[in-house]
Amino acid sequence: MTYVDGFVIAVPKQNFDRYLEHARECVPIFKKYGALRLVENWGVDTPVGEQTSFPRAVQLKDDENVMFSWIIWPSKEVRDTGMEALVKDPFFEGQEEFTIFDTKRMILGGFETILDE
Repeated sequence: MTYVDGFVIAVPKQNFDRYLEHARECVPIFKKYGALRLVENWGVDTPVGEQTSFPRAVQLKDDENVMFSWIIWPSKEVRDTGMEALVKDPFFEGQEEFTIFDTKRMILGGFETILDE
């Protein structure tokens, strides 16, 4: 089965175009290192829950929106090898100063697919 890296982030609304442009630039690079698919989703119905919710999870501010994203890999092994190569790719040099969204509030995790119909 496939392996999925999942992300939930808060993106300032004024950075929508920059975020989408960056995501589009990343697609061929991730695919070069084995990713099958990248999916980016701009929140349109993300209510604040009483205890938990996407907005609460990322400490969403009034001028931000929730993004829910994932990268599909053929396997965890391909993902691990691909991510190791990605961090060395010249495209990502200088990305430590990433300012499109607050990376400290990003939620991320890796998941093995157990059902895909």
